[in-house]
Amino acid sequence: MTDPFGLPDLARRDLGGAVVAANDEFFAAKENLIVPGPPQARVEFGHRGKEYDGWETRRRREPGSDWAVVRLGVPGVVAGVVVDTAFFLGNFPPQASVEGAAIEGYPPAAALAHADWFPLLPLSGLTGGTANAFVVPPGPRVTHVRLTIHPDGGVARLRVHGTAVPDPEILEAGPLDLAALENGGLVTAVSNAFYGTPYQLLGRGDARSMGEGWETARRRDDGNDWVEVALACEGHVTLAELDTSYFLGNAPGAASLTGLAADGSEVPLLPRTPLQPDTRHRFVLPEHGAVARVRLDVFPDGGMARLRLWGRPSDAGRAALRRRWEETAG
Repeated sequence: MTDPFGLPDLARRDLGGAVVAANDEFFAAKENLIVPGPPQARVEFGHRGKEYDGWETRRRREPGSDWAVVRLGVPGVVAGVVVDTAFFLGNFPPQASVEGAAIEGYPPAAALAHADWFPLLPLSGLTGGTANAFVVPPGPRVTHVRLTIHPDGGVARLRVHGTAVPDPEILEAGPLDLAALENGGLVTAVSNAFYGTPYQLLGRGDARSMGEGWETARRRDDGNDWVEVALACEGHVTLAELDTSYFLGNAPGAASLTGLAADGSEVPLLPRTPLQPDTRHRFVLPEHGAVARVRLDVFPDGGMARLRLWGRPSDAGRAALRRRWEETAG
């Protein structure tokens, strides 16, 4: 069984997530909930009290609870949520619940109250100063989640781990990055991820530093490092981008790409090719059969900022996208 907390966080700000509404954010801004990095301790006091790296509401003096709505950067099926109360000790909420909804288009925040919300996490106890992790049973695709804290308090981060379910109409509209996390790409195996998570290879936009890529430990043997990516769907990859931006003294010396067809057979895409540090390499690939996975080998080790695999879905890939979309409809 896949570890739900090893799946990407679909709510992260750098994937396009946004906190679109909250009923209260008196002490700390709601936007902090989906900041990519870990919460940080703060010692400053402002006009409204001690400052926290998170979302914090005022003390309630009447019955009720507080809530915040997050639009996922990548809609999908949720497998686990983390309600992180780091540094909130005397002011954390004792309980929380999470709901999901599938809301197509770009509705205003006011319209979200009337959505068909369904439970992802029932009312559950929280511990202060802790990344409270909860497994979520498989359910329909969601585009928004609503975190409700009972009755009030502070939460540092909300993580929504799951698998992407892209709109097939968008993916069929033209050439696309079949490896992109937002399109449904997924890291399925990796040899080493000592310095940086391989999911960052598939992230949105350009890396802004070496810390936003994938980097391995230094090898002291005769082997090499690698990462395997399940594509958004089976497809024909026509252009590969291997971006070593910000990797200067630690870029791989060379790399290769190997496709894996649905039947498990290997399809050579890019032979072992020298790479340069701090460079966006673009390689036009020869015509080949459809592949469902791609393995990136780096020689012997090192770091890479982004991997892009541009192409088009195969007929089988399009059918699979449609099937998954229909299966996860609420």
